[in-house]
Amino acid sequence: MSSSPPPEDRPVRAYLLKKLCSEDEGLFALGVSIARVVQMADSDDQGTQSLAYHVLSDVALTQKILRLANTPQYRQASGAPVTTISHAISLLGFDNVKTTALAMLLVDTLANSKHAQSVRVELEAALCASLVGRELARYSPYQKAEEAAIGALFKNLGPLLIASREHERFREINALIAAGQHTPAQASQMILGSTYDTLTAAVLREWKIPDVIVRALAPLPGGTLRPPADRNEWIRQVVTFSLEAARALTRAGGASAEDVRLLHQRFGAALGLEREQVSKVLTAARGSMDALLNSMQLDGGAGGVASAPGDPYAEAGNGGAAAGTLPSVLALASLDAGAQEGAYPSGKPYDAREQLLAGVQALTEMRVQGKARVNELIQQVLETLYRSMGFRFATVCLKDARSGQFRARIALGDKVQQRQDGFVFPQQGKDLFHLALDNDADLMIADASAAKIRDLLPPWHLALLPDARSFIVLPLVVQGVQLGLFYADRAQPAPEGVPPDETSLIRALKAQVLAALSPETR
Repeated sequence: MSSSPPPEDRPVRAYLLKKLCSEDEGLFALGVSIARVVQMADSDDQGTQSLAYHVLSDVALTQKILRLANTPQYRQASGAPVTTISHAISLLGFDNVKTTALAMLLVDTLANSKHAQSVRVELEAALCASLVGRELARYSPYQKAEEAAIGALFKNLGPLLIASREHERFREINALIAAGQHTPAQASQMILGSTYDTLTAAVLREWKIPDVIVRALAPLPGGTLRPPADRNEWIRQVVTFSLEAARALTRAGGASAEDVRLLHQRFGAALGLEREQVSKVLTAARGSMDALLNSMQLDGGAGGVASAPGDPYAEAGNGGAAAGTLPSVLALASLDAGAQEGAYPSGKPYDAREQLLAGVQALTEMRVQGKARVNELIQQVLETLYRSMGFRFATVCLKDARSGQFRARIALGDKVQQRQDGFVFPQQGKDLFHLALDNDADLMIADASAAKIRDLLPPWHLALLPDARSFIVLPLVVQGVQLGLFYADRAQPAPEGVPPDETSLIRALKAQVLAALSPETR
């Protein structure tokens, strides 16, 4: 008689995995986005550029990352507002922005479930775990320990998905756990035919998440743990520690001295942590949530909804808990993503001047401190123009000596790859672009459909961007040498134009790049 495999090895019930990963369009799109972010590597300019592009492709995500970067916790060093994602990545760190973006993707997809209260409790635990994982990474003996924070974020994915998409099953599992006769693994196995851990691993594999992260979510044996044999085992221990700590931090009253003692007893020797360090990690994670709540002038502690007596999963009768009960990124995600000042019909924001001014200040500070390389400055200028002026596509073209052409090197906006690939033109010509370069003239075209303007547009531009109705061209000419140009456009005319103060700020942005490209400063 063969014995049945342990619960962790049993396959997830096919219907459940199919429902979550194939039939649910929202979760399918979430998986695609998460996989893209997870796979981004911090490799010099390329990783930062890819992450910035991904964030900028989602307006709501862009606003939330900038809001996070502008909290006092991160802005205290300079006080200057953070207006670009590139600057946010520089300030917060690549790994921090990457993990925060992943958390926000989860929030945006799942937080508006009709079972919002239960989902928010699980989201809060997931986010708190990622913050604990980030703190523990500071004690890592290994390089590139960011997988710990990402793994900790995903460790609670199983309960989160079931709370959102199979809420009755979620309630049944919690009832079994609350009765005290079953562990979460046993209860989820009984109700779902799969443990939460097995479900999480199966979903992440469907999402094509790297195995190093999926393996980090595997359950650990009970009792005191031994020191890890390698980096993968260290990450696995940190992930489990993070979720256990998060559950303590987010329940009624927060983590107690007994919680610290138990965590130290189980993980202290394995992770090389003294009891005081365990306490310090928990305090720092809690502080990360509280600081953001306070900066957003929201009520409620880091414990969130779980700080109130009674059942933390009880659904509120009038639409769920207020945003003030959510920590950190959850609070940011629950705010109106449209905390905008409004825009003209063209798409240009009413506060374009203020955004441009903040961008100039940030660029000036970067150059004074000697922190920015030329590529970083160009990226920042392009992003500042793109966001502050409400363009739908923006690019910087530089001379390609080998091909004898001007070619788009960096681009942002709609259909970015197609338009970047097609934005190529020869070094000589008589069209609008060459006139701007030959005369070193900054052009602000309010209506590209005007006959005199359209007659000057080259065939390649009319074919690539036939619907461009307003655009700017900013030549990059240093000591008579044509290096390239900035170009950005909208699909609507811009009769509001560009007033003198905005024009001056745009030229100040360009001047920062010209100064960096000048032979005397390189």
